[in-house]
Amino acid sequence: MSTHTGSPTSHTAARGLATIVGFLVLVEFASGILQGYYTPIYPQIAEHLSISEGDINWFEAAQLIVSALCIPLLARLGDLVGHKRVLLISTAVTALGSWWLAFAPTFTTFLIGWAIQGAYVVWLPLEIAIIHRRTRDSGRQELLTRRGAGILVGSLELAVIIGAVASGLLVETMDMNLLLALPAVVVTAVFFVILAGIEQVPGDDTGGIDWAGLALVTASLGVLMGGLVWLRLDGAGSLRGWSTILLACAVFVVFWRFEQRHPEPIVDVRLLSSPAQWPVQVTAFLFGIPVLGGQIPLSTYAQADPAERGYGLGADPAFMSTLIGLYVVTLAIGAFTLPLTTRLLGGVRRALVVACALVGVGYLLWLPFHDHTWQALINMAVAGLGSGALVAALPAAAAAAAPPERTGIATGMTNGTKTVGGAIASAIFAIALTATGSLDATAEKVAPLSGYLTVWAVCAGAAFLAALALMAAPRHTFSDAAPPEVPEPVA
Repeated sequence: MSTHTGSPTSHTAARGLATIVGFLVLVEFASGILQGYYTPIYPQIAEHLSISEGDINWFEAAQLIVSALCIPLLARLGDLVGHKRVLLISTAVTALGSWWLAFAPTFTTFLIGWAIQGAYVVWLPLEIAIIHRRTRDSGRQELLTRRGAGILVGSLELAVIIGAVASGLLVETMDMNLLLALPAVVVTAVFFVILAGIEQVPGDDTGGIDWAGLALVTASLGVLMGGLVWLRLDGAGSLRGWSTILLACAVFVVFWRFEQRHPEPIVDVRLLSSPAQWPVQVTAFLFGIPVLGGQIPLSTYAQADPAERGYGLGADPAFMSTLIGLYVVTLAIGAFTLPLTTRLLGGVRRALVVACALVGVGYLLWLPFHDHTWQALINMAVAGLGSGALVAALPAAAAAAAPPERTGIATGMTNGTKTVGGAIASAIFAIALTATGSLDATAEKVAPLSGYLTVWAVCAGAAFLAALALMAAPRHTFSDAAPPEVPEPVA
């Protein structure tokens, strides 16, 4: 009997891990639904709320700001009180925001609900932490965690496609309030999945939360968004808009100096500003501009009727679902071929620079080639291949450029900086896509073509600047070893 003593325990542990990953797959399925469901129906949402299509970008800006603030706070809280407990809290908040959207009648109420829904951004980091903790005594912790992460990311990508296809097919036959309620039903069900299926484990860390630092960074980002709103209302020459933006910069300087002195900062600015780390984080910030900020303009442009506006692809929501599905497939190809491209190009740095260049070229192609569907498919395929590689590689690159005991913090910071970049870009794109300078009922609701050209130019420029930032990193920053078989996921 002694020869089989360890076997039942090992098999039981494996079954237990498989069960937990199975439950977490359902959580990521809900996350994918949220990320894919709304994109094909953005123009219909704008019509439902009687707002211009440019103003939809404010929803994304608000949600990304909330997401950026949630990441450090909830991740730290998970270490203190347990990851399942925080996962439940964030899911409950996300469900609240999702139900709010279903019945929000105005721009302002919808904006609030959309921002609250951004709490889901912390799901994937918390899920990885749960798997990492569960495999602690397995002897194969890193391997099992990577495998579990790969399964979760695959589920997420599949669900994005399913969500996009579902909304595209249902929008023409279903009342908008009922259509918007379906994601809320999914998130509510996932709350009970987590409650019943995931074991509660106490937090490992001790200490507190840097509430003062969180308040300062919240104030900085909030004032910045306020300044961008003034620019939206008054135009590019708004004195109060630019004054508010300068005030936001001053608050951010105070925040940065405070965090440098804090023993447990909410944002590790010392690590962020190190010579090996800042190029990676700047790349993540710039990458957030096209990958997060550029999605809504692409959706509204594709569905614009060229007969009425003189531009657009005239795609209906159902065909938009197909476009999104193809884009997600190219993302997956770019992510999972990263080990091959790294070997072919002779190192991680070169692979990342080429990925940034692909994103830049993909959006640059939109400037001359935006009249036909086949052109849009080629443009997004090129950008998608580069984006997928960056999604997979940036967290690992940040970890490689950080001390061993701070790899988790560095990886999380790529999520935060990317999200902030997307939030600022969404607000700027909302201004670019506005035909007039006000939010009143008589404002023109059709975005000018010049606004879309500006969006694509900014996205391309940000990607090329990201490539230059990577070139500025010290030569020892990146390990030239091939990345893991399953790329590290990001929120």
